[in-house]
Amino acid sequence: MHTRPIPSTGAMLPVIGCGTWLGFDVGSKPLELPQRGEVLAALFETGGSVVDTSPMYGSAEQVVGNLLLANSQRDKAFLATKVWTTGKQAGIQQMERSMALLRSGHIDLMQVHNLEDWRIHLPTLHALKAEGRISYLGVTHYTEAAHPELEKVMRAEPLDFVQFNYSIASRNAEQRLLPLAAERGMAVLVNLPFGGGKVLRPLREKPLPGWAAEIGCTSWNQVLLKFVLSQPAVTCVIPGTSSPSHMRDNTQAGSGELPGPDFWKARMRDLEP
Repeated sequence: MHTRPIPSTGAMLPVIGCGTWLGFDVGSKPLELPQRGEVLAALFETGGSVVDTSPMYGSAEQVVGNLLLANSQRDKAFLATKVWTTGKQAGIQQMERSMALLRSGHIDLMQVHNLEDWRIHLPTLHALKAEGRISYLGVTHYTEAAHPELEKVMRAEPLDFVQFNYSIASRNAEQRLLPLAAERGMAVLVNLPFGGGKVLRPLREKPLPGWAAEIGCTSWNQVLLKFVLSQPAVTCVIPGTSSPSHMRDNTQAGSGELPGPDFWKARMRDLEP
């Protein structure tokens, strides 16, 4: 799998990861845990490492933490979670709980979820980074309506990472956020690369265009993920899934040719649902 540098350190990160929203909220369903373990195994076996979760995602943190511990895979994961509450002390307590649930005293990336009380939480994140309890810090959101506020935070704060939505159906990030991330030296995690399913579901009813094979794609998932990765400012894309086969399919988008933005201009009509 291709890797891209985290600008603040130069460390290399694989370009395909795994989001855990909805799909890993199965703490009350023990029979489903082995399948989620297979999802993580598929990610790691194909060269991926980023696992993105949050206290907002129900039992996902606990599920991820238990699986990584049970399968001795913590060293394979670039573990990202978030703080999603208001108030300094509440934020500290939530992050301590997240570390306990994830079975890890060190988190690779701690993010302020949906910019919730970010002015209060970012100083805490900087302190945790100085203490060595986290390696990187950042902020997130998932809607285009929040992009103007994200831009303000990116301009005002020294962030290692920023996470936002970007897909063939939601291209607003091309205008300001992606260029700004490159300018400010911030790594970019992309969520909702399939447009929340709005794009992928109808496309699956269509045959793959002939040009897909030219860039090594055997599925629409791979085409849409390679579209996201055509932006050089994107460090890693984190599609969510609870299916091991879908995880393997997704990771294949991270290998082979990654064509640049010009490649897609003449092919946009083929990507319309």
